[in-house]
Formats: sequence, C-alpha cells, structure tokens
Amino acid sequence: MFKKLSASAVSAAVLVAAAATALSPAAASAESAPLSSARIAMRFDLAKGQTPENIALAPGGAAYITFAKGRQVAEVSPNGTTRILATLPKPADGGIHAPVLGFPLTVGIVRAHDGTLYFLYATGTPDLTGVWRLRPGGQAQRIAALPADGLPNGLTLDPRTHTLYVTDSVLGTVWSLPTTGGTPTAWSTAPELASTGFLGANGLKIHNGAVWATNLDKGTILRIPILQDGRAGSVRTEATGLPGIDDFAFTGHGDQLLAALNGPGEVALVQPDGSHSIVLTPADGLQNPTSIALRGDTVYVLSAAYVTAKDPNLLLAHLNDD
Repeated sequence: MFKKLSASAVSAAVLVAAAATALSPAAASAESAPLSSARIAMRFDLAKGQTPENIALAPGGAAYITFAKGRQVAEVSPNGTTRILATLPKPADGGIHAPVLGFPLTVGIVRAHDGTLYFLYATGTPDLTGVWRLRPGGQAQRIAALPADGLPNGLTLDPRTHTLYVTDSVLGTVWSLPTTGGTPTAWSTAPELASTGFLGANGLKIHNGAVWATNLDKGTILRIPILQDGRAGSVRTEATGLPGIDDFAFTGHGDQLLAALNGPGEVALVQPDGSHSIVLTPADGLQNPTSIALRGDTVYVLSAAYVTAKDPNLLLAHLNDD
C-alpha cells in the first residue's frame, strides 16, 4: 500500500517514477513473458473512494476487494458486477490521526474456506483500528484491536493452524492471532521489517512453512520460517532492488512470485534466486498497482491510482507455462 500525502513522506525517487508514469503518453502493451493477453477487465470510480487495495479470490469466480479510501469491502462477480458488502464506520476525528496517511482506510483481506472474510481497518483510533470479520450474510465486526499508532496493512491466513498474520507498516511488526480473535501477539519485530521513514512491512503471504513479507521502503522480499512451536524463525532476505514493492503472489512454480511495484507502476517476476524482470508496465494500464492474485493461469492485478489519480482498475493477464 502506497499513498501520496506530502513530498516529505515519500522518497524522491519513488515520486519521480510515479510522476513519469502519470505524464507518459499511451503506448502499446509492454507485457513480457511469461505473461500475455493483458487487458483492463474493470474500472473503478475514484470519486467514490474506489481505490482497490487488496484482493481475495473465491472458488466460484468472485473476487473480494477492499476499497481503501471508501472504507469498503466489495464483491466483484465474474460478470463484472460490483456489490458493496460493508462500509466501515468513519472515526469520530475523521481519521486525521491515522499514522503517515491521515485518513482511514481498509487494507488487507483474506477469505477462509467457509466464506468468512477477514480484513484490516486502520484509523489512528483505538476503537476501530484492527482486524475485522465478515461472515456470509452477516455484519462486519472487529475481532481484534491493533495499536492505533500503527498501520495494519498486509494480511494472510494459515488455514492449517487457523492463524492470521498482519504486517504493521509503521511499527515494523508482524502480528499473529487466531481467527477467533482476541489479543494479537507481536510474532516478529525483526529490524528487516522496519520502515526508513514512510512504510516498512507491507505485503504478506504464507508459503511453504514460512511467512513471506515485503518491505516497501527497502524494496525487499523477506522470508520468516514458522518454527515447530509456532514462533518466528530468523528472517532471510530473498530479493532486493524492488522499489515501492507492495503485495505479491506466488505463481505455483516453487518460490517464483509476481510483485506489485506501486510507485514505478510495474509488476515484477521474481525468481527463486532473487533476480527479477519487469513483466507489466504503465503501458499495460497499471496505475500504482497494489496487489496481485492468481486463479489457475489467470493473473489479477489491482491498481489504486494513489499517485496518478486516474483510472483505478483491475487488470487480467494470462500466465504461460515456462
């Protein structure tokens, strides 16, 4: 997640890259192997706060999306219909004390096998900031409070242990808690998770017995093993040189993954050895991409247009076999 509030809040390099993206003329698709057939499948309404931040896919073809500035959770059907499932209450102070950003926002989202949605809300207030749950046909409710001076951002679920993990981009922490809710545990506070002035730990996934996280400020991908007793192991940096990295998704080919580079407006294919190549660019329609998901060989990429301020969208692409 990457927001433009003031020049002092964001590194000059990222802002320059984002400005170049916004001002560059339209171009033919710049997709690169193994992606093909990139197209904008859906456009959202910026005036309604429809800045898509994170995505969770359902077996039936639906996608669940958080609209950060709209404080909403939405369902996008396979035919492209958007239905708002929940609008979270606005904090009494309007959210002006939300750390770094100064507005309330819905962020990470995951879906459990029974259809329950878990998502994050960051407001800068102790009564609303935390982990929220929405059961099918039910009402959204907070199940765990998180520190109001932090910024919960990425969310993932370990279905084996029914454990939720949360990145805090301001406090440099990965929190853990059961899906039943309660008091979160500071699972990891490793220095690799810390920010360097804007946002640190960001995207988050469970993969092959480890928690994987990104650090936006440092442009890194981190792997934290889940030890046999559930504690966090030692952090290992798996990739570097990924400016403005947000969320990501594994491709199904070992540790290979696709990562959204928010500021540059790109998607990178990151190999298990840490090397990477750019496979989607603004020429494909990306507008500050925030998150990625895969359903089979279809790649979903959300763009929130936080900096470009135009055309927030959902892009689909085909993932070819290597």
